[in-house]
Amino acid sequence: MRGVFGILTHLSTAALLVLPGVASAQRAPRPGTLVSAQPVSSAPAGMRAWRVNYWTMSDRNQPIRVTGMVIAPDGRAGGSPRPVIAWTHGLVGISDRCAPSLGDGNFTVIPGLQDAIRRGYTVVAPDYPGLGSDGVHPALVGQSEGRSTLDAVRAARSIPQANAGTRYAVWGESQGGHAALWTGQISSSYAPDLQLTGIAAIVPPTDLARNFAEGSDLRVRALLTAYTGTSWSRHYGAPMSDLGSRSVQNVMTRLADNNCVQFNAKPKLGTIIGIAIAQRAIRNLDLSKKQPWGRLMRENSPSPAAIPVPVLIATGDKDVIVAPAVVRDFAQRACRQGKTVRFMWIPGGEHATVARTEARETLDWIDARFAGRPAPSDCRGL
Repeated sequence: MRGVFGILTHLSTAALLVLPGVASAQRAPRPGTLVSAQPVSSAPAGMRAWRVNYWTMSDRNQPIRVTGMVIAPDGRAGGSPRPVIAWTHGLVGISDRCAPSLGDGNFTVIPGLQDAIRRGYTVVAPDYPGLGSDGVHPALVGQSEGRSTLDAVRAARSIPQANAGTRYAVWGESQGGHAALWTGQISSSYAPDLQLTGIAAIVPPTDLARNFAEGSDLRVRALLTAYTGTSWSRHYGAPMSDLGSRSVQNVMTRLADNNCVQFNAKPKLGTIIGIAIAQRAIRNLDLSKKQPWGRLMRENSPSPAAIPVPVLIATGDKDVIVAPAVVRDFAQRACRQGKTVRFMWIPGGEHATVARTEARETLDWIDARFAGRPAPSDCRGL
């Protein structure tokens, strides 16, 4: 969801190095089983990284193979296992070629990555199902995001040089903030073998019905509707006819299939025209009042009551993509549920900037969770 939308053209075609003794597709693999780990030669100084392929469980309880990246401090592994940060990325598109692990995307889009590595963390970055792997990407489908994140943490533990432990924090931006909240929501039931210490959700979509209606950048709202409408029509069978005429449906599908999000890229003329057509089509459309769209939005909105650990939630008052008022309301509801909430309202903060400008403070907050220090709460001020 960050910045200007364009086409991601830098793709990786290198073959994966398959590890011996891993589960085969002929029998049910255990979620979190590492299939392969390909060293990334272009990792920045002080880091070593691997593109990984691993098994997870889909939101329909089917074993599927997915991809991601693991990044760790360079140097000899050994000693105590490293604490893990699971980075959950923002919306990059729904095409498999949009996966951040293709090319060197994760090295540039993860805020504070060098700082996190210097602090001794192993960073795990799932692509989510359908990005870099076969099948439909279930955009903003909470169970899908959360399971692939938890299984990425598990898979990282099979790379000896990563020295990843079982204690982890999850930190995400935009769609990744949604994924971070869902990871926490299902953590104890899906991955009781892992120990979650904290959740950092930056500019997160929370109440999906309101998020689709209240984002003030109408062009981005149109593109997000194209992405999610196309994804949910394929994943859930929701009718694209609710989005407009056949020609409008075709435009939205082409927008979703042909465009990956790239920061500061200039969109092509066809993309600009397609967004304008989609924008006109949804001008008076409230999908939350149509079924099954409204039900799916409710089912995939994270629950503030289900936050299991201290949470940091941040938004900027200049965010035109995920309405700041919706983020604040979620934090207030979490406070009413007795949760420990660090809430950061960033004056002048935009959707694409908050995760970066507040990266150091976020990492300081994560450090404190691993250290076992009492978590601060801003609930009185909310």
